[in-house]
Amino acid sequence: MSTLKITKKHHRHLNNPFPSTPTSLPFIQGNLFINSQTLPPNQNSPLGKDFQLLWSTQNGGYLSISHLSHPSKSLWSTIPGQAFISAAMAETEVEESRGSFAIKDRDVHLICDHQSIENIILINQFDDFQLDYLDLDHLKTNSKFADSPVLIVTGHIFSKRTKKWLQSSSIYRSASARYWVLFDQKENNQIGFKVKIGQPKFQLHHHPKASPSTSLGRYRRLRRKLRRHRKWKLGWCWFLTRTKGLSINSSSEEELGESNVVETALEFNRVCLTYASERNERFFGFGEQFSHMDFKGKRVPIFVQEQGIGRGDQPITFAANLVSYRAGGDWSTTYAPSPFYMTSKMRSLYLEGYNYSVFDLTQHDRVQLQIHGNAMQGRILHGNSPLEIIEHFTEAIGRPPELPEWVISGAVVGMQGGTETVRCVWDKLRTYKVPISAFWLQDWVGQRETFIGSQLWWNWEVDVTRYPGWQQLVKDLSKHYIRVMTYCNPCLALMDEKPNKRRNLFEEAKELDILVKDDRGEPYMVPNTAFDVGMLDLTHPLTANWFKQILQEMVDDGVRGWMADFGEGLPVDAVLYSGEDPIAAHNRYPELWAQINREFVEEWKSHCTGKKREDPQEDLVFFMRAGFRDSPKWGMLFWEGDQMVSWQANDGIKSSVVALLSSGLSGYAFNHSDIGGYCTMNLPFIRYCRTEELLLRWMELNAFTIVFRTHEGNKPWCNSQFYSNDKTLSHFARFAKVYKAWKFYRVELVKEAARKGSPVCRHLFLHYPNDERVQSLSYEQFLVGSEILVVPVLHKGKKNVKVHFPVGETCSWQHIWTGKTYQKQGCQAWVEAPLGYPAVFVKVGSIVGETFLRNLKNFDIL
Repeated sequence: MSTLKITKKHHRHLNNPFPSTPTSLPFIQGNLFINSQTLPPNQNSPLGKDFQLLWSTQNGGYLSISHLSHPSKSLWSTIPGQAFISAAMAETEVEESRGSFAIKDRDVHLICDHQSIENIILINQFDDFQLDYLDLDHLKTNSKFADSPVLIVTGHIFSKRTKKWLQSSSIYRSASARYWVLFDQKENNQIGFKVKIGQPKFQLHHHPKASPSTSLGRYRRLRRKLRRHRKWKLGWCWFLTRTKGLSINSSSEEELGESNVVETALEFNRVCLTYASERNERFFGFGEQFSHMDFKGKRVPIFVQEQGIGRGDQPITFAANLVSYRAGGDWSTTYAPSPFYMTSKMRSLYLEGYNYSVFDLTQHDRVQLQIHGNAMQGRILHGNSPLEIIEHFTEAIGRPPELPEWVISGAVVGMQGGTETVRCVWDKLRTYKVPISAFWLQDWVGQRETFIGSQLWWNWEVDVTRYPGWQQLVKDLSKHYIRVMTYCNPCLALMDEKPNKRRNLFEEAKELDILVKDDRGEPYMVPNTAFDVGMLDLTHPLTANWFKQILQEMVDDGVRGWMADFGEGLPVDAVLYSGEDPIAAHNRYPELWAQINREFVEEWKSHCTGKKREDPQEDLVFFMRAGFRDSPKWGMLFWEGDQMVSWQANDGIKSSVVALLSSGLSGYAFNHSDIGGYCTMNLPFIRYCRTEELLLRWMELNAFTIVFRTHEGNKPWCNSQFYSNDKTLSHFARFAKVYKAWKFYRVELVKEAARKGSPVCRHLFLHYPNDERVQSLSYEQFLVGSEILVVPVLHKGKKNVKVHFPVGETCSWQHIWTGKTYQKQGCQAWVEAPLGYPAVFVKVGSIVGETFLRNLKNFDIL
């Protein structure tokens, strides 16, 4: 009965500037009932070789999982006497507008909130064992499963009989369904879990004042309504696969009496897993998050989408929402969420699969995972420290490869304008002796003006009118060990109005039938910013090779890197070649997009011969913004997307630090932001333009991230640029050299990330998890590796910062500009930080610190 309503808001030009929070399934709570005849009062069961599960009937009954190295520490436990499995039937509404989505739970038809435990048994592992046909009595006596490493908890979920009248109060119902929870060891530090819910059975109860014929008639209307829901969802598939619908366990329908069991072909479409948490337990992770580090007390949705413009900061969010539905976003909207967390109590869990999910942390003593579907699967992680948890997590999902050394050796100069403009700026940068790794030229495909600013022609070939002598420019830069980077994304624009195109990639893709389709079988024209585009169907077997040929042509011209933009906007009513559910495919799409790019990089690398093959300086790299749980496996480098050119907390320079650190906690080892931000708004009453001060402070910040890359923004003429004047050029040169001064350490951290998943830029929690002040930090300060402490200036007009020196560090911290040392653990101090001298510290006696300081002196920075 999973019904779906999709509302398109793409072309509404006047909208509610304060959209309401999407309605959601309430936090479900119920009681736990125990079958004392089949369950022992206490049971300690092995989970593989390294874990154990404790069952106790104390206080109403609970389960607890621990690692054998710390048997007294619970990694996951249920709440005594409380149901931990529940399910519901609800309708879903998705509001969609230009990459922004609001998912709502509508019309909750049924909630089974109570639970019984009837068996806890061990069986042998199986691959395709069908849970629906699990014969527990057989398994208990079959010696084949005697030494099983898989543990199953089974019983029923149900709703107690309530006076929820159907139609005119003639019939009310209770419902039940069987469930299975499986636990099995995946690695020596990971337990897998699966939750499966069977089909519901309804218990219909005849109201004594209603006649049997009246009750029967109302029941039949209920049956027809449920069948209409099912037919609407499945369409022709329903006609081909339909069953007889609802059936009654009695000799005839006319015998409907006081209580009848009704079996249906319906399924639950919401599954919930509830378990214990501590009041003071902090929750970190959930992918790249921009507003918060700790999510205790919040309800965290996991769905890939545009981050929004403003995300709650005013007045920009008001303006964005007014002109485009929900374009402002909110604190939870992000390009790259992940259904993963770790806590201050060293507990960690993540969900597998791609269905929409919500982590409800609003209750002080419990967590509830809600997933759209009739099953849930994930893993519980063991680790003695945050870094160990990240290592174990990335061991399962994958880690990035080592980055080519060239991209982390100097500044990546992001600019636009054409061949002569690039050569002119290059001459200026040589005058200021700026160490340059690459020029990133996103407008290589040509540019057009739209109502939101300068935008690109989404047709991935060089525009020789804008960049005459393109190949010669690439060669000239290469002679000075400067690479050229470009831009592409998985969307294609109509090229009817572009005068100088050589190829029309949209028409080629349409001819190959590799574009995402709408419900009429036509290419789905997706509204995106100021124009509509076709979107590549990445599930089609022809798409990957076709797009790799485009990348090959680009690389053949000498290009060595590119931004692989977008990936977050797959419509939720799209029709894909694979036939998969587009809502789940929506979260998988950015991973598929990364996979195509990564496969090309690896294939190109393996086919290169001679000098290119031997020289890692010629290796390729791409960077992207959209992602999901497994993106670190496929992506090489990430950036944080379109931050506002502002000082504000939810979308600006501060949020760029939060995103950097939260993503690092979630397996994204290599991440960075555009220097100065991107989103500019220049309206009569609302003006957001990049100031010189903001640009200079962002340079100081990003000199301590993995990549030091500029961006002119969507309205370059409104923004202060690194090439604007002598002050900006001098500052840019200074901090490009600061960035280069710790290259030796950056190379070491890149190797560590590829080996263990550890991020380059780290929240202090990763090294000082027991410091309560550290646990409460957000954007205020961060570590580079373990040896450099950075406290950036993130407030307009400020020239000093408050520094916290963490508890648990035995070394003193040395201020790099004055040489002053700070020895006391847990102390806080105000430190001067005028422009050009951000508060940066190294550990006294550290080889990394001493080398960094020596390099700064060699560059005439100190």
